[in-house]
Amino acid sequence: MLTKTLSRRSLGLSAAALALTACAKTGTEAQAQEAVTEKKMTDNNNNIDWANLSEQDWKQRLTAMEFNVLRKEGTERPFTSPLNDVKAAGTFVCGGCALPLFKSEYKYNSGTGWPSFFDVIDGNVETKADRKLFALRTEYHCARCGGHQGHVFEDGPRPTGLRYCNNGVALDFIEDT
Repeated sequence: MLTKTLSRRSLGLSAAALALTACAKTGTEAQAQEAVTEKKMTDNNNNIDWANLSEQDWKQRLTAMEFNVLRKEGTERPFTSPLNDVKAAGTFVCGGCALPLFKSEYKYNSGTGWPSFFDVIDGNVETKADRKLFALRTEYHCARCGGHQGHVFEDGPRPTGLRYCNNGVALDFIEDT
């Protein structure tokens, strides 16, 4: 009987410790994300040779998901980005180097699950052909650091008719003050 009581008590304490550890990790990850974002915004004003940062440098600057999308041309799951719901006035900047890419007035709801824009800030986005899915698509990147943002399609609204379908994790939003 004593063994069963100790086992239940130990199990209960272990579960409580695990829950506390999970909560602490989540808080730590949120703090790490805030620190990374703050560093990117500060570095935007410094003379950094963005095109020549090493893979290790990028891994230190970005979260794992940001690194996968921006540096390895990955894609986040649709409908997971909090930027989908941003309706405030401001600027969407590259999540790697904070270069302004989109004005908030270019954003629209495409229904695809990713933040979508019908235009870009001139000179801040570059494109290239992408044949990874056996079909020709146009991929676009940040002109300063080369960070992968998403793909552009010709099914957007007027006036451009374009849809810049962006990974939310590849962007940060700076609200107008």
